[in-house]
Amino acid sequence: MSTTDLDPGKRHPPCLPCATLVAGLACLIASGAASAAEPAAGQAPVTDFPVGQVLTILFLMLGPFKIIGPFLKVTRSADARLARRIAVLATAFAALALLIAGFLGETILSKYTIPLPVLALSGGIILFLVALRSVLEQFEAPEPHTEVTEVPPEAAMRVALSPLAFPAIVTPYGIAALIVFLAVSQSLEGRLTIGAIVIAIMVLNLIVMLVARRLRTGLSIVMPIFGAVLGVVQVALGLHVINNALHNLGIL
Repeated sequence: MSTTDLDPGKRHPPCLPCATLVAGLACLIASGAASAAEPAAGQAPVTDFPVGQVLTILFLMLGPFKIIGPFLKVTRSADARLARRIAVLATAFAALALLIAGFLGETILSKYTIPLPVLALSGGIILFLVALRSVLEQFEAPEPHTEVTEVPPEAAMRVALSPLAFPAIVTPYGIAALIVFLAVSQSLEGRLTIGAIVIAIMVLNLIVMLVARRLRTGLSIVMPIFGAVLGVVQVALGLHVINNALHNLGIL
């Protein structure tokens, strides 16, 4: 791709992230219609996760808490148009990656016929460990400041892909949680809800990146506090999911 194609001064089709998000919702609907029928033989039924839990968990794992810092660093020397382009591209890449990961992960899990309670238990353990790590990190010494080089216009797509889309937005544990939620969900309505939640989070990420440079001071104060509070909630949710999964397995 030539540098002319990445020039922020040129007009680009504004529908790239919208098309990606809409396609993701459509594919999630199709996936739900195809595989949300009956659980495989020998698998204990598992109730869908409550919407509030799914929203909270995915919001913490895929939401804007981890994006503000990296976005402000990579766009520090960029003008408003270039920063906006990077935000849009990062959101589109993240949405597409989550769509692909959701399909591949659920397909692979279905081939191994893993019981749903085991999937739920795996998700609870991942959720608990990630939440515990994020809470404990608050008591660690801050990392030394590293100088960030300027981002030229031709590097917009590369920067949007990494470090913004990966791993700031799309985290490995976020992908794991999404796959578990889709696999455990036994109804089309549940899958539609998960798809809508993911799309809403991606839109929120985009909005936060678009306003981050103007509200930098306020966000730098509010978001860490809010994230710390929800981190404790995430630890409790992880334990709650583990407890329910152990009950479904007949261990407790």
